[in-house]
Formats: sequence, C-alpha cells, structure tokens
Amino acid sequence: MSSRREFISLLGGAAAAWPLAARGQQAAVPVVGYLDASSPGATAARVAVFRQSLAEAGYVEGRNVAIAYLWAEGQYDRLPEMAAELVRRQVAVIVASTIPAAVAAKAATATIPIVFYVAEDPVKLGLVTGLARPGGNATGFNNFMAELGAKHLGLLRELLPTATRIGLMANPTNPNVEGVTKDVTAAALAIGVQIDVVRASSSSEIGVAFATLVRNRADALVVGPDSFLANRRLQVTTLATR
Repeated sequence: MSSRREFISLLGGAAAAWPLAARGQQAAVPVVGYLDASSPGATAARVAVFRQSLAEAGYVEGRNVAIAYLWAEGQYDRLPEMAAELVRRQVAVIVASTIPAAVAAKAATATIPIVFYVAEDPVKLGLVTGLARPGGNATGFNNFMAELGAKHLGLLRELLPTATRIGLMANPTNPNVEGVTKDVTAAALAIGVQIDVVRASSSSEIGVAFATLVRNRADALVVGPDSFLANRRLQVTTLATR
C-alpha cells in the first residue's frame, strides 16, 4: 500500500463489500456509520475518497446507501457515546477512522462489522487477534504512523544539526501515546539528543506544554500523530513561532 489514497480506497471498498443485507437491515437503504475522532474540515479529502470508493463499488450516498457521520472534533471522551449511538441505530457497518474512534467502536459492539483505519498496530490496540486472520467483527488497515515519529526526529536533526534538546508533544488520552513516546525516545537516545515529553489534551494544556518547553530551552518540537493536536495545529504553530 503505497499511498494514503490507496489506504482510503481500500477502506471504502471493504466497507461497501460487506454483506449489508445479511446484517438484517430491513430498510431499503442501508446505513453506514462513519466515526472519526477529528473534524469534517481536517478529514475532507479522506471523506471525499471514501465516498468515491463507495460509489465505485456501487454504493452511492443518497441513492442506495446512507452515511451517518459523527466527528468528535478531537474530544475523545465523546467517542464512546457516539459509537453507542451508531449501535442503537443498528447501522450495517461502522467505519472507524483514527485510533480512538476504532477503539471506541470495538468497545461498543461485538457484532456490527467494523472497518478501521489506524496509525498503530491493531493487534496491540486489541482491535484484532492477528494481522493475517483478524477474527471477531473488526478488520481494516494500519500504516504504523506512530513508528514514523523516529523518522520525523531524524529529519528534524538534519535540519537543525546543533539541536541537543527536542520536545515531543503527545496527547495522553490517545491510545497511541505509549508507542509514540517509546519510538521517539529510543530514536533520540540513538542520535544523542534529549527528549522532553510534554502532554496536552486541551488548548490550555498546549499553552502549559509550550511554557515548559521554553523553560527547558528546547531547540525544536515534534508533534505526535493525534487528531486533537492536528485540529489545534494553528495554535501549535503560532506558539512555536513565538
């Protein structure tokens, strides 16, 4: 899988290929639940490819399939109730984009099929029992983006070869936080730089994190993969510029 588009196209195809009629949906139009931890604006391109992929598989939104979109806007504590809402609606399949959404969907149902797209090992997350044979009601794709944190650190060091202290901002409420922290910390040790891990799950905590980085005289910052932090990228970049 060589591109983001291929990941989403395959995800859309998998969702469409699921035997919706076999789910016991008696309505003329089956409903696909789309659960995302991010926001509509941040995921517009991804959703566009998802719709296109469904259409290519013969499912056209508004014609022979309905899609119930739920976005948590980076507020992960909303996801369990959102997933429960989709279960109550008895959707034919849940498409869970991002780790927190997939984890919430898996916790909400053991019967409704789940197709996920995550940036971490789905076995470690408890979504599936194995990569070759997922088992259960969930399957999907992962890109191990958390492991790319070490690559980001290496690129940052190339840009700033004199950097000796680098901050890592991570969201403690994201299930990927331990993997990201471990990978970046190990990479930092290998290249001889010190990592200051700062955690933020709200706008005010981002401000506190930057105050810590300034106090510790960090030379640069790596932001871990996270929907909330991506939604606050303007705040993060503005503070970093200052």
